[in-house]
Amino acid sequence: MVKELLRKLSDAHGASGSEGSIRDIIKAEVAGSVDEFLQDTMGNLIAVKRGDDFSIMLAAHMDEIGLMVQYIDEKGFMRVVPIGGWFGPVLYTQRVILHGKNGPVMGVLGAKPPHMMKEEERKKEIKIEDMFVDVGAASEDEVKNLGIEIGTPITIDREFAELAGNRVTGKALDNRVGVAMLIRTLQQMASPHTIYAVFTVQEEVGLKGAKVSAYSLNPDCAIATDVTIPGDHPGIEKKDASVEMGKGPVVSIVNASGRGLISNPAMVAWLRETAERKNIPCQVEVGTGGNTDATIIHLERGGIPSVPLSIAARYIHSPVEVVDIGDIESGVQLLVEALKTKPAL
Repeated sequence: MVKELLRKLSDAHGASGSEGSIRDIIKAEVAGSVDEFLQDTMGNLIAVKRGDDFSIMLAAHMDEIGLMVQYIDEKGFMRVVPIGGWFGPVLYTQRVILHGKNGPVMGVLGAKPPHMMKEEERKKEIKIEDMFVDVGAASEDEVKNLGIEIGTPITIDREFAELAGNRVTGKALDNRVGVAMLIRTLQQMASPHTIYAVFTVQEEVGLKGAKVSAYSLNPDCAIATDVTIPGDHPGIEKKDASVEMGKGPVVSIVNASGRGLISNPAMVAWLRETAERKNIPCQVEVGTGGNTDATIIHLERGGIPSVPLSIAARYIHSPVEVVDIGDIESGVQLLVEALKTKPAL
């Protein structure tokens, strides 16, 4: 089931630059469904299914946003820096896991309590530089004896859970959703083409893994599976985010208001025509939000025709992201069917 695969991926931990545990899950899931695995020097995992001379790159980033230990004071409190795009108030008072040399260590993100703030302080955003991690230690030496040091990666401690209907919530659904889509696609597809399913690293800190792998593989075209922001809940107007959860995967025509990717028209048409032909629910968007791996892939090697295929996800870059399982299943179906053909480039 997609739901149980997503649970496994969401509950695993892999901040940017520390994606090894996610890579291990992927290998175990798709072993026997691909011809070979490759791993480059950055840590991208490339699952290859050999076919004809036409090659398609499928990209999904493995990493999640996290934190890193920057400084340990004499009382054992740690200052941290964000790894990826956090909004400070989301982090305040969260429970975290520090991935130290001796294994995981539980901690909490603390800051000056509201009771001790002056009135003007309460009106301001709590910034990450004002927070600290408390693992219960009483000294710097005690922290170091736990296997924690400067540079130790940190992720949020939050478990996957089911909501009403077909919806689920968890951390790192950006982009374990895209990873789950690629895993299920590899397990089900029968494509005549050569498929490079690339599970990329360091997307959240600058699309770095996708840039390296796209250059090395030089595919004929590419699809990036990721998440996108819906406009179906309070606080967002549909004119600013027109897609909705539960209405199928999303083909992006433009993302980041044109500052990022203007998708190749033939790639957009290929996915939309496949969805129509196979009666698969599908949405299109002209987005104003963030970028995906497709943004950097399309600039490599003189230009690689690219398009994002995304899943609507509420509350992204938080520990409580929400998606609809039916959208992911439809996304897999669309990929499986599209890969039987090829775009008219």
